[in-house]
Amino acid sequence: MIDIHCHILPGIDDGPQSMEESVSMARIAAEDGITHIVATPHIKYELTDPVSIKGLIAELNAILVSEGIPLTVLAGADISAVIDPALLNAYTVNGSRYVLLEFPYGRIPVSAHCTLFRFVSAGFRPIITHPERNMSVVSNPSLVSDLIARGALVQITAGSITGEFGPEAAMCSERLLRKGLVHFIGSDAHSSRRRLPLLSEAVRMAGKLIGQDAAISLVRENPRAVISDTNVHTQI
Repeated sequence: MIDIHCHILPGIDDGPQSMEESVSMARIAAEDGITHIVATPHIKYELTDPVSIKGLIAELNAILVSEGIPLTVLAGADISAVIDPALLNAYTVNGSRYVLLEFPYGRIPVSAHCTLFRFVSAGFRPIITHPERNMSVVSNPSLVSDLIARGALVQITAGSITGEFGPEAAMCSERLLRKGLVHFIGSDAHSSRRRLPLLSEAVRMAGKLIGQDAAISLVRENPRAVISDTNVHTQI
């Protein structure tokens, strides 16, 4: 499995604060069957130096090799929708045209269509992160189909499917999955103690809703297309 959304790098945002905890997260992920993690530190009002991000990834990967943990960490970012796309070439997923795009938790702003237009016009393929935890989408899941029609892809959180984020996020996740409006399941993990880098249980539960093959594609074929910069299959 490939996890395209994980805050695994130490001391860079609200994820782990030490390299030791990053390694612990990697070990948990590998034991769950994850082979690749895209490190996605928050990029909000200040742009974290991409050289620093790549340096931490290289250090972490070297430790994983030395400790025999069968997992590879790739570069990416969890990008706030307020950032100018012209600044983001260094923050794409594994050097591809794909970027993770985070809207405010409380609502999808009325400017979302304009935001997507700016990103798509700049040559990016935006992947909207965790819309099932956004109150606008919880109230009106059909908003997501409109965003997809305007060029976005959608990643929901494993913990939303399994109930970690409460019944509303779980119900919204189910609706989005059943309507074919989900392209990826990501962990959005932040720690080795809470919000863990796990995907398998969410895939199992999603499989009961949409079929096992379709659920597996959300953590295998579709993420593989992203990290290799090829096209992701969509139903819309």
